[in-house]
Amino acid sequence: MEQNILDCVIVGSGPSGFTAAIYAARADLKPELYTGLEPGGQLTTTTEVDNFPGYPAGITGPEMMMDLQKQAERFDTKVHYEMITKAEFSKEVGGVHKLYAGNKEILAKTVIISTGATAKYLGLDDEKKYAGGGVSACATCDGFFYRGKDVVVVGAGDTAAEEATYLAKLCKKVTLLVRKDVFRASKAMVHRVENTPNIEVKFHHELIGIEGENSLVERAVIINNQTQEKSTVDVEGIFIAIGHKPNTDIFAGQIDLDENGYILTEKGSTRTNLPGVFAAGDVQDHIYRQAITAAGSGCMSAMDAEKYLAELH
Repeated sequence: MEQNILDCVIVGSGPSGFTAAIYAARADLKPELYTGLEPGGQLTTTTEVDNFPGYPAGITGPEMMMDLQKQAERFDTKVHYEMITKAEFSKEVGGVHKLYAGNKEILAKTVIISTGATAKYLGLDDEKKYAGGGVSACATCDGFFYRGKDVVVVGAGDTAAEEATYLAKLCKKVTLLVRKDVFRASKAMVHRVENTPNIEVKFHHELIGIEGENSLVERAVIINNQTQEKSTVDVEGIFIAIGHKPNTDIFAGQIDLDENGYILTEKGSTRTNLPGVFAAGDVQDHIYRQAITAAGSGCMSAMDAEKYLAELH
């Protein structure tokens, strides 16, 4: 029995994956989408989404992903609740790419990778306990809810410095916990932190616990790693800003990645170094990392795939 070669397979199911599916399906590419372990991606861990255009009253992350999925399915996208575990990409123009979901082999003329990135956490049990109740890994997504309140930011790099200065505009006070005695952030970002009066930097401090009633954050438990002295800071929000890890392990060695593991795409497009393989969303964007920018690049990837297929004939 000859195996069916699909026009388009989409790996990942966040805003970029589902938007790619909507556009690919409307272009008659009959896309098949593999959701991976976290259908809906990072947005399913976000409670309120208030900054996505078209939802004047806001919407929860999981509801928004369900809406996007229904829209993709309305145009006959086939959604598989399976994880792609291995990829063998062709280097030839017009070549067939092989993907594997366990033992199942999938053949495709084009592949859109939208596997996203996973926020890094410290690994404390309390982070899970208070997720959605004051613990966040995205200041631009959730900062608004802490207007006029006190928050803690954990981290020493550009992400942490950026999140702290962003939150300082909204919050009463930001306490920035830096594990060592120096920042890893660029000089420009460090100057911004130092010139923001309502940011207090605590060097040699680490977050070791979170306290609060009804799974809502009320206090951060911190330790001075020089003196081992423990203390608490009264806050309502804790932002973990120690970076993201792009979900690209299974593509390493085949696709060009940057030093942090993000997929490199051609400027102004979603094309990778391999013909017929495209990347969209946070897996190739470590700068903006928003649902709306991911959706935009998902649209671009489907249009790029459609153009690639048209040029083969």
